[in-house]
Amino acid sequence: MFIREDLEMATAVMWFRRDLRLADNPALLDAVAAGDGSVVGLFVLDPLLWDQSGGPRREHLAGSLRSLSESLGGRLVVRRGDPVEVVRALAAEVDAVSVHISADYGPYGRRRDAAVEKALRCPLVSTGSPYAVAPGRVLTQQGSSYRVFTPYFHAWLEHGWRQPVDAPPDIEWVDAKGDRLPSSKVVAGEGAARDQWEAYLDEVAEYGEVRDRPDLDATSRMSVPLKYGEIHPRTMLADLARRRSAGAEGYRRELAWREFCADLLAGHPDAAWKPLRPEFDKMEYDEPGDAFDAWCRGMTGYPIVDAGMRELASTGFMHNRVRMVVASFLVKDLHVHWKFGARWFMQNLVDGDLASNSLNWQWVAGCGADASPYFRVFNPSTQAKKFDPDGEYQRRWIPELGTPDYPEPIVDHAEARLEALRRYDAIR
Repeated sequence: MFIREDLEMATAVMWFRRDLRLADNPALLDAVAAGDGSVVGLFVLDPLLWDQSGGPRREHLAGSLRSLSESLGGRLVVRRGDPVEVVRALAAEVDAVSVHISADYGPYGRRRDAAVEKALRCPLVSTGSPYAVAPGRVLTQQGSSYRVFTPYFHAWLEHGWRQPVDAPPDIEWVDAKGDRLPSSKVVAGEGAARDQWEAYLDEVAEYGEVRDRPDLDATSRMSVPLKYGEIHPRTMLADLARRRSAGAEGYRRELAWREFCADLLAGHPDAAWKPLRPEFDKMEYDEPGDAFDAWCRGMTGYPIVDAGMRELASTGFMHNRVRMVVASFLVKDLHVHWKFGARWFMQNLVDGDLASNSLNWQWVAGCGADASPYFRVFNPSTQAKKFDPDGEYQRRWIPELGTPDYPEPIVDHAEARLEALRRYDAIR
């Protein structure tokens, strides 16, 4: 590694966003080539995103930025502010020949990048994306995006993806003034993500058997490194290709589902907060009130729901099976619009990804693409018996379970289910 103090040679800016790593980062390779090896590494702390994030999410991002900065010899430039102003100013300071990014396909990201490109006096070069197959690449024979996952999955496999690429060997990281890194005690970043993934590969064969058991803590939790781009899905897919098991195949399908959600949101930006199935605009919902507050606090009187919500509040994470249960409970037991739950998740989840979050909420609510039928209403008591048979997960997060301090159920599930179906029949 080389660290420059002068700016006499050509310099490119690498604007890190959801790609907080050096390996398998095509945008970084292009930045190195454009700057003749001389690069300024930049991360913008966007108040619009930072101020809406919960504590665990901020902690992880700060830890990941610290790790990335160490990889850059301590020369990662972190600046807080409007990305348009921050990127424009830094590019002008270092007389950048170009600014390099990995494509962002989210609604806000697209608007932001268009505004930055307009403000710059040098090219904004987009290379690669956070996905193995970028949104919009997999289309039906009619040239439209898929609305059903299974045919999308087959087309996604047929399309394929490039193999991972190594980190550039020689980069001259240019120094520039930045703001102080946020403090964090979280161990995160590229090295931690790779270690976590390699450890889980030894267990991936059992993925299909244990993935729905929150009491076993047997999932990979790689949704967090994927969210921040501490590892690229291509890297994971290359490793999975060397594993011949039903578990590895099942895991690959989950990576494809993540990309399916991104593809849907890219094609339908309003799906972040509006149903893909327009008839659900007529659905009768209740305004969020005391029942919604009880759901947020994990005080509904349904232990599997409350355990999940308390895990989320404490750690910024929730097991995927439990996410489906708590989402169904909010929409179909409490009759609250899914967008309120989706916003709560986005605020509190460390792995909060807009596409995956909104489209999975729509799946549970029955109003999205390839959605679970609306009449499929999760019974929280049945789900608890099936997936937390000994109650270990529930007791872990509800120490007062079984005592007078734990609340009675705030709704009768059987009655709430019938009301949900009545409301559904009214829009059919």
